[in-house]
Amino acid sequence: MKRGCHHFGIFFLISVLFLSGCTALNSENKFDKIGMLIESSIHDQTWGSKGYRGLMEIKDEIQADVYYREEVRTEQQVNQVVAEFDSQGISLIIGHSSNYGKYFDKLKDQYPHIHFLYVNGGYKGKNLTSLNFNSLSMGFFAGMVAGKMTNSGNIGVIAAYDWQPEIEGFYEGVYFQNEQANVTIYYVHDWEQTEMALQYYEEMKRNNVDVIYPAGDSYSIPIIELAKMDRIQSIGYVNDQHSIGGNMVLTSTVQHVDKLYAHAIEQLIKGELTGGVYTFGFEEDVITMGEFSPNVPNWFINEINRYIDIYEKDGLLPHQLMTKN
Repeated sequence: MKRGCHHFGIFFLISVLFLSGCTALNSENKFDKIGMLIESSIHDQTWGSKGYRGLMEIKDEIQADVYYREEVRTEQQVNQVVAEFDSQGISLIIGHSSNYGKYFDKLKDQYPHIHFLYVNGGYKGKNLTSLNFNSLSMGFFAGMVAGKMTNSGNIGVIAAYDWQPEIEGFYEGVYFQNEQANVTIYYVHDWEQTEMALQYYEEMKRNNVDVIYPAGDSYSIPIIELAKMDRIQSIGYVNDQHSIGGNMVLTSTVQHVDKLYAHAIEQLIKGELTGGVYTFGFEEDVITMGEFSPNVPNWFINEINRYIDIYEKDGLLPHQLMTKN
């Protein structure tokens, strides 16, 4: 997915000494040094901080030395940091954004001894792995909640890109639940385009939108905060944002990228995952719905959870169940 300045962040190293009681995973691990590239900051309370937490989880799980660089955005910056990581003996590089895929695809043959891993894309190779969230489903269930809870019938989405599967899912979920609802979608074409996102928010407020889904990085929190003040219901994004918007946050679509990295690297070490494109979701517990607002009826929450259970078992969303039956 993602993401501040035209300078590099500070180069950090967090190392863990190997102890005598090493796990079986650690004894098999060829990835004893792991680096991560982050487009924004580890303190952004959204995507960047989640990537950092994932790196720390990896460090604890497999007892590896871990490194990270913040604010790495351009191809030139990526090339420079990858070369630095290579000189440090790093054998696995995680690009914490979909944008790193095209850069890693150009570098994979130059560094065949490094395994490149990134999120939300389709680039692949012997030493290049793409991890994808099955986010259409989380968007569908969030859309059902929005369709149920709207009073005005006007629902708004402020998305980063038109390729986000959760946006398609959200749209479908709204109309599955409420055929009379009107969904307005604006795209800002950047995970960090807060200024434009806030302009779209004000326009939606003027148009009597009463449920809003800010599906982006830097702008999700300020929009959730504004919506709370304006008494507009919202759906949180990436993190459970109930703590920010209180009961005005109906639920959140939570992507546990920290768990995703730990899960994928464990599989890499075991040889159960190689270069390629992989998708994970509710079944692997890397996607969940966030806390539900007490404003959402309990019977409806139970219905959503029942549909999620069916989806985890059969891979069918509610509208597909209706078609099947």
